[in-house]
Amino acid sequence: MSKQLPLVAMDVCCAPLAREPLTQDQAVELSALFKALADPVRLRLLSLIASHAGGEACVCDLTDAFDLTGPTISHHLKVLRESGLITGDRRGTWIYYRVHPEVLARLSAVLTTTGEAVTA
Repeated sequence: MSKQLPLVAMDVCCAPLAREPLTQDQAVELSALFKALADPVRLRLLSLIASHAGGEACVCDLTDAFDLTGPTISHHLKVLRESGLITGDRRGTWIYYRVHPEVLARLSAVLTTTGEAVTA
């Protein structure tokens, strides 16, 4: 699998919404990322991956958390991967997923009033 981020995730860098309006291109790029997050299953998958020990999670560890079929989970992971929010590496028969923290930081920064990503 490719480790390169899609263009949509790499180009998102803009001032906070409260500081200045988004351009049309920025709005399109950001909306693709937010659309990928706008599903409860995908948001939960992202959270499970991001909070997993070592910063990565095997798909085998993710499927048991849902009452969904494997193909449905795979579809949601594909949407997250194609949006640039996660990446995956095949190891044997399993795929291990990791979150792209820089993409999450950009999303966080655009939603703050200061432009700084919120860190916990």
